Amino acid sequence: MNSKQVAEMFGLSIDTLRYYERIGVIPPVTRGENGYRNYQTNDLNWIFLAKSLRSAGLSIESLIEFADLAKLSEVQNVAGAQKQVLKNQLDEIDQKIKEMNGIRALLKYKLDTYDEHLIQFKNGELTPDNVEKLWEMKQYIKI
Repeated sequence: MNSKQVAEMFGLSIDTLRYYERIGVIPPVTRGENGYRNYQTNDLNWIFLAKSLRSAGLSIESLIEFADLAKLSEVQNVAGAQKQVLKNQLDEIDQKIKEMNGIRALLKYKLDTYDEHLIQFKNGELTPDNVEKLWEMKQYIKI
């Protein structure tokens, strides 16, 4: 595949593909006799992985570290080091999911009780000083 096709396939710009290759986020792409990049399946896997990990918040530096480790196949425990980079990212995503689930629970609670609270405010049953303390509602919200 050529650069334009790959860029369209992954929703990236051609400049981003070149940038990823230039800084080492993806390994160098094979070029045809005409000098144009000729992306193979392995290249596409690297691009997909890089795009996915970037979307999940992995830093460019971590992506470069991961790609650099792939170049060091003769070094002992490279696979373990690469696996650790991925595990660290998975742990970070798991933490973000936990936080997002807590925020989701808070939003759901607020939506579920909105009308009731509005009526209580109008009736004077609730005041700005006499309301629930959201941060203490751990039985509903796990942040």
